[in-house]
Amino acid sequence: MKGLLLIFALLVFSVGSPANTTALKVQDTPWDDGKALDITWTTSADSIILQKADSLGVWQTIFSGPAIPAKYSDRDLVPNKQYTYLLVASVGADSDTIRVTASAKPTEQWFYLHKLSFLIILLVVSMAILFYIQLARMGKDFYIRRISGLDSMEEAVGRATEKGKPILFVPGIGDLDDIQTIASLTILSQLAQRSAEYDTELIVPCRFSMVLSAAREVVKEAYLKVGKPDTYKEERIFYLTDDQFGYVAGIDGMMVREQPAANFFLGSFYAESLILAETGFSTGAIQTSGTAQASQLPFFVVSCDYTLIGEELFAASAYLSRDPQQLGSLKGHDFGKLLTIVLILIGVLTEIIGWHWFKAFFEGVQ
Repeated sequence: MKGLLLIFALLVFSVGSPANTTALKVQDTPWDDGKALDITWTTSADSIILQKADSLGVWQTIFSGPAIPAKYSDRDLVPNKQYTYLLVASVGADSDTIRVTASAKPTEQWFYLHKLSFLIILLVVSMAILFYIQLARMGKDFYIRRISGLDSMEEAVGRATEKGKPILFVPGIGDLDDIQTIASLTILSQLAQRSAEYDTELIVPCRFSMVLSAAREVVKEAYLKVGKPDTYKEERIFYLTDDQFGYVAGIDGMMVREQPAANFFLGSFYAESLILAETGFSTGAIQTSGTAQASQLPFFVVSCDYTLIGEELFAASAYLSRDPQQLGSLKGHDFGKLLTIVLILIGVLTEIIGWHWFKAFFEGVQ
């Protein structure tokens, strides 16, 4: 009798167990940026429907399909916001519908593990930069590819001196927070030293007050380095206007009136690049330009004698000054570029072989 009761109890438990085995679990994705939740479930059903409550409490279907694999990652969420999910599963021969809900809140961690590859590359490149800077300080002579646009500086200064005409230097239309403007001012320092040596007048119109202050200090320091502080003319480094095309019109007027022997357009330029370059070309001046704005490079190339293309603008200071810190930094960045090329080649090779772990590591496991 006891045996029959035990068998009956087991049959009842087996019939009722499918409903009890349906469960839903939602938890924060570990070591992420707080924008994802990992959703897992257990059910004896063949297919499920996963829904998420929107801001109005209406259920929106985010997944519908087979119950296996029993996991789903909901991404592009708002950190620290509560999300509620509903799992709908049909269980048993009578297709009983089981509904299970669960909630969780995505949290941003202090370290995003999926970006570990970027941290490793950053550390490697940073160590390479420090290593090359140290080598440069110890006297190592690094080779830097010849930049024709900067080699023309002596020619431009010499021509201006010979004709008795000024040099016009335009540091772009960007403010001092633009790295292109910083690179432009470093070149201005070298140009100012050469113009001071030959007693050639230098004109620097500025669009922003911060650039004006920095340009005046740079040129003044250059004149002090060559021992000619008395020939420095602060009024020739002046503020023009904040308006983009008003600034350009003012410079065009100066080129027509002053007839400078050499024009330098170095920095951040946009729609005004062709206007400046064409006006300078019409006056017959030697023109050297440079910008990291790829869309403006064609206009400078066709209308200027020399053009610094892209990164040449940033390498110019190291090329001219041969400063150990700048040389080491330049060579360290070259190492980073070489490392990137090698990693790309390895990634292509591993994908061809079928080893997808390398690509997954560098793109972030999703």
